[in-house]
Amino acid sequence: MSTTLVELPGATWRTVHRVVLPQDPDADDLALYVDHDSAVSTPGASGGRPGEDASPLAGAAAAEAGPAAFAVRHEGRSENVRGRRGLVVDARSRVSFGTYFNAFPASYWRRWTTASAVRLHVELAAPGTVTVYRSNARGLRQRVTSSPVQPGEPLVVDLSLAAFGDGGWYWFDVAAGAEETALVSAQWQVAEEVPPPASTLSIAVTTFNRPDYCLALLRTLAAAEDVRAVLDHVYVMDQGTQLVADEPGFAEVAADLGEQLRIVRQGNLGGSGGFSRGMRETLREGRSDHVLLLDDDIVVEPEGVLRALQFAQACRTPTVVGGHMFDMFDRSVMHSFGERIDKYRFFWGSAPGVQERHDLSAQNLRSTPWMHKRVDVDYNGWWMCLIPVSVIREVGLSLPVFIKWDDAEYGLRAAAAGFPTVSLPGAAVWHVSWIDKDDGTDWQAYFHERNRLVAALLHSPYPHGGRIFRESVFTDVKHLISMQYSTEVLRLMALQDVLSGPDHLLATLPTRTAEVRAARKDYVDARTSTDVDAFPAPHQRKPPRKGKEPTSPNRVTLLPWAAAVVARHLTAPDPEALQRPEKQVAAMDSTWWRLAHYDSAVVSTADGTAAAWYKRDPRAFRDLLRRSADAHRQLWARWDELAAAYRRALPAFTSPQAWDEVFDASTVPAARAGSRPVAPADGDVARAGAGEER
Repeated sequence: MSTTLVELPGATWRTVHRVVLPQDPDADDLALYVDHDSAVSTPGASGGRPGEDASPLAGAAAAEAGPAAFAVRHEGRSENVRGRRGLVVDARSRVSFGTYFNAFPASYWRRWTTASAVRLHVELAAPGTVTVYRSNARGLRQRVTSSPVQPGEPLVVDLSLAAFGDGGWYWFDVAAGAEETALVSAQWQVAEEVPPPASTLSIAVTTFNRPDYCLALLRTLAAAEDVRAVLDHVYVMDQGTQLVADEPGFAEVAADLGEQLRIVRQGNLGGSGGFSRGMRETLREGRSDHVLLLDDDIVVEPEGVLRALQFAQACRTPTVVGGHMFDMFDRSVMHSFGERIDKYRFFWGSAPGVQERHDLSAQNLRSTPWMHKRVDVDYNGWWMCLIPVSVIREVGLSLPVFIKWDDAEYGLRAAAAGFPTVSLPGAAVWHVSWIDKDDGTDWQAYFHERNRLVAALLHSPYPHGGRIFRESVFTDVKHLISMQYSTEVLRLMALQDVLSGPDHLLATLPTRTAEVRAARKDYVDARTSTDVDAFPAPHQRKPPRKGKEPTSPNRVTLLPWAAAVVARHLTAPDPEALQRPEKQVAAMDSTWWRLAHYDSAVVSTADGTAAAWYKRDPRAFRDLLRRSADAHRQLWARWDELAAAYRRALPAFTSPQAWDEVFDASTVPAARAGSRPVAPADGDVARAGAGEER
């Protein structure tokens, strides 16, 4: 049965979005694929992201907001799933495919691609009714058409994309009558006057001592026949000491992937070094049109890989196409629907109107209005990001920054060259959440501060970087009054490196991480213990004023409060507090405005596995505060000079030739690549073929 709602004589139709069911129907993510419930809104949850709390008021506001409301979650009926394409619909029941993975993101195709219409093709195994819906940018549902469908007579509906300029999706529901029916298959096809040439991709995976995760990812890719059909190579940049090649079961996966798998051994150059190597090897091979960057510790939806490639093929200009990230341990919860850089603060975050950590099993797509407006982004995280090789040739490889801000800066650099980034709904991975991490206070604090400043020097349109200077000063004070002296030492290292100019980026890439870790080990706040009895029992000699716990200052009281706190931290602490902590503070309660009131406290780590004993040290406080003031004075005075220097040097330190020197210096000879010999090929790239001894 054919229903034509748009006339396109002579158009070629290409399948770009097939309806898919979960790889593991019992994995708590069925709600992302099929919806058995009504479109009813429920309260959602929101959460922050890792890294520094740059504003002195932001953490307080979040702490006072209280816990989010919980909603009843609906998991659907996994026993009705029939493989990856089929679903049984019980008699006298109805299911919707208006879900994250199976609704068609019409507004994204309308805005970024050459497609002018979409065709829905649905096949049922028994009589049933298929109803097609669309939404607008406000999330309002509109019925398009409804038709009975007989087995052997697929429904074909041609639909216009013209009205999706600001947002909206297409989807369909299947209803059964007195007898059950079943979806056999369904796909969305786009109309193109001139179909794009066939494209292939290479996949770049960076791994460091996660051989089990990495092997599971390779196993998923090896089993995805449709992905394999468009795949040239999987490059695994193994930068660790626990090698994926030594993991039990690797030989079988390597034999399955054969010539498509390449293992690259190099020193630990971080995510930027690993992904740059994957880009470089793809350029060197000269076969692929795109390179897909994937984290090692993810679960990937293979159908999303195909969708990203098919979308990129259809884009009007070369476009970076990213996938969304779901929580690996709460699988229906999305990290963010799209991210931007606040150019004035020069800080990353969700785009306006986007709710972080949205649970699609508690509030489905059809009842989430903000998810129907198209979200345009500045960048996509490199947990899953497809980059055209033509973009890499034009703008270069990653910044040599080890970790943090490499993906965000690349999106800004690509956009400046005329290449947009799209976070494509329906393409996604599951990744370990950052909820239980606080990498703004550990060794990664150096990279948060330095790389944010470098990115701002390269791309900020505001004098002196807008608000970034003030936030950097505030953050230094925040760490100091929180007794986080090791964190402040790393931030000062970052400032000094930025002030030294752009040459330090490539020169220090292989060594800076070890130096950063060594620099903080002498401070007590960096020494953690997993033993709950490692610290004396807390005792607070002076009770809280009027029995009330500390509260955050507001905008009126902040300056006098800060002056009083700084003055107090210049005085000697209570001697008893240095022998016995005053308080035991949970990580979620360890805000700067609470810790500022103690002379010492045992503070839990964000993941709850350990704790450290913070102790107030007036000498360290005075020295670090003075150094911070001096460094920031230099940064302010030299901002324009430094910005010009970094911008002039950018093409050089992101070029393949500059990275080649780093790769050559960090090469791990093939004879040392693992506990078993690896046959070298193409320099230090080893082919993992079926007949090779591993």
